[in-house]
Amino acid sequence: MAVFVALGAFLMTLFGGWMAHRVTDRRHLVLGLAGGLMLGVVGLDLLPEAAEAAGRPVFGVPQALLLFAGGFLTAHCVERLLAVRQAAHGGERRVPQVGLTAAAAMVTHSLMDGIALGAAFQVGGGMGATVALAVVTHDFADGFNTYTITSLYGNTRRKAVVMLVADALAPVVGAASTLLFTLPEELLGSYLGFFGGALLYLAAAEILPEAHHEHPARSTLLCTIGGVGFIWLVVGLAE
Repeated sequence: MAVFVALGAFLMTLFGGWMAHRVTDRRHLVLGLAGGLMLGVVGLDLLPEAAEAAGRPVFGVPQALLLFAGGFLTAHCVERLLAVRQAAHGGERRVPQVGLTAAAAMVTHSLMDGIALGAAFQVGGGMGATVALAVVTHDFADGFNTYTITSLYGNTRRKAVVMLVADALAPVVGAASTLLFTLPEELLGSYLGFFGGALLYLAAAEILPEAHHEHPARSTLLCTIGGVGFIWLVVGLAE
């Protein structure tokens, strides 16, 4: 049943990427929406789950929050080091490898979604249905963001499509893998905290500033707010 539901997530992810590709003539709106979706995923979905699963304090601070800060700083350091290296060779500021790395992190996140889906169905049908709703609906945002991030950093359309397909397949692979093993809850929570920090950095330091750079319009801001609201709706329905 978990694998069957993951196939729905597969289709929803592809649909999200297709939408991101189709509206490239409104790039500032796409980026504004992507930034809002990422902000909503981090603040309303990833962090609460991470804090619940890996809330053990380390020197007075919950482990998930430490890893969240670590993820943010890691993404910042990687982006800066790659940018400095590119500048030294006379290149542009935006480095394609950053986009591919961020997209790979999105794929890993989708893989974890599939594992969580499979584990939920092992607990019971009710739990499985709740997690299934959350996974399938927010995978639209995952597909949208994966394609947008990969393209934003100057990667070719082919590479963006490859990363999108990988992101779509990841929940299916993750759900199928739960037939063989179960991921410890604390490890999953630690990963979510770290990934949330990296994702927030990309949204706040890269995508949203780019969205408003050439088109500081109210419509872009509304798309960002709408993205956060969409994730809030998804989380609320899942609860």
